[in-house]
Amino acid sequence: MRSGGSSGSSAPGVTSPPGRPPLALVFSLTVTGILANTLVVPAVPDILHDFGVQESSAGLVVAFATLPGIVLAPVIGVLSDRYGRRAVLVPCLLLFGVAGLANAAAPSFAVLLVLRFVQGIGSAGLINLAVVIIGDHWTGVDRARVIGQNAAALTISLAVLPPLGGALADLAGWRAVFLPYGIALFTAAAVVRTLPHGARHDVSLGDQLRQAAPFLRQRRVVAVVVTGIVVFLLVFGLVLTVLPVYLHDRFGVGASGRGLLLGLPAISSTVVALSLGRLRARLGTVALVLAGSGFFVVSFLGMAAAPSLVLLGLALLLYGIGEGLAIPVLQDEAAGAAPAASRGAVVAIWVGGARAGQTVGPVLGGVGLDGIGAQATFAVGAGVALLLAGGQLWAGDDGADAGPLLPEPPA
Repeated sequence: MRSGGSSGSSAPGVTSPPGRPPLALVFSLTVTGILANTLVVPAVPDILHDFGVQESSAGLVVAFATLPGIVLAPVIGVLSDRYGRRAVLVPCLLLFGVAGLANAAAPSFAVLLVLRFVQGIGSAGLINLAVVIIGDHWTGVDRARVIGQNAAALTISLAVLPPLGGALADLAGWRAVFLPYGIALFTAAAVVRTLPHGARHDVSLGDQLRQAAPFLRQRRVVAVVVTGIVVFLLVFGLVLTVLPVYLHDRFGVGASGRGLLLGLPAISSTVVALSLGRLRARLGTVALVLAGSGFFVVSFLGMAAAPSLVLLGLALLLYGIGEGLAIPVLQDEAAGAAPAASRGAVVAIWVGGARAGQTVGPVLGGVGLDGIGAQATFAVGAGVALLLAGGQLWAGDDGADAGPLLPEPPA
């Protein structure tokens, strides 16, 4: 396995050398993007009850915030390659914040879904552009380390935000859960002040797509995109849709308790993500995604069979290890698969696939709840994770984790 260090990276990812954006800004983009569903999920049963809709609609609350990203994530990636990252980020953040706050006043379930969809338009470019910005300024193992730190910021948020959402729902009602979305407006101001304009690539849309096409045809990149779809289908279908209803119906857990349990995987995931640079250098990306798939299999089976909340919590910690291994590694591979002129497009294709998984997963999770029940749905998810491991063995490792798969074009 090859590894490439980046020049000028004196401190290992802790501070940003001149010319690079502050890491705090990159992390804030990720945290803002992850707000879309993590705050809301603990309150979903309360939202359904208040509006008098069936449990099978639980997935719609999640899916409507991810649906626009299936199409728009690639578009935003292409636009960011052409006009620069900052010019695209600021409108996304403003739309996300305004629509997110408006959810608090939704008069009906239908209006709530429309506002969630509009909010999803704004969120379509946040997390992926944070990864793109990292790919613009760090390479090789340095890039993996910073992406690991970014993933740790994400998972720490996953530990904090669900309990916060649950507490807000219990203390002030589910509408209060949407108030923290206003943080996106402050993030937009920070982007304007601290993110460099970055390079613009004044080429036609056709030329952009032609430049990105060779990278997207690489077998390993295809595997990365497909794996992202399946991983996020499992995460959003099982953990963010089935699990809250399962906790409510089987164990009688309230919104605050659901938030605490949903944040539990972030503990183990953060520990793993902070070690990503060392793990990738030692084991390689395929082995890490294989290991992540194995932890998914064991954890989903554990959730299905857990007779108590203690054992369910243990299964969630194992799930967090799988999440911490798989998702940052996939982000790292996508970020390193193409040079700067095509990076936004390639990463956005991966994110578009991930958004497809985020959108389809909750719908399938809702169907599973109604059709075969939560425990059987978890068992089916374990089978899908096992197939995912087999797909990684088929794809192999063609060097995507070492930097661009093809040489950088001359300046």
